[in-house]
Amino acid sequence: MFALGLIDTGYRFGGKNPEAGLDCSGMVSYIFNQATGLKVTGNAAEIARKGLPIEKSRLQPGDLVFFNTRNAPFSHVGVYIGDDRFVHAPSSTGRVRIDRLSAGYFAARFEAARSYFD
Repeated sequence: MFALGLIDTGYRFGGKNPEAGLDCSGMVSYIFNQATGLKVTGNAAEIARKGLPIEKSRLQPGDLVFFNTRNAPFSHVGVYIGDDRFVHAPSSTGRVRIDRLSAGYFAARFEAARSYFD
């Protein structure tokens, strides 16, 4: 999956490409544009509003997962890659990485899943 090629890319607030660094929404926009040609723009909350709601139990690789990480709805987004895992660009570690949806921190902050595919 295209997203895995971004592992360890540096974090930068507002970042939209790997050379300059990525934030969570910039990473999603970059992945969708490069891998599918689909334009997915905006911050995490705007991306959530444009996607099709799906049940967490029906997640497929490429779907988006959203979290409340700053006491703000839909403040963080990642790309689901299967097996309870997602790729995201957290500011806390400064690098794009893989985490589990069931991990304590993310499980407690999970808000919704969205798909941009039929």
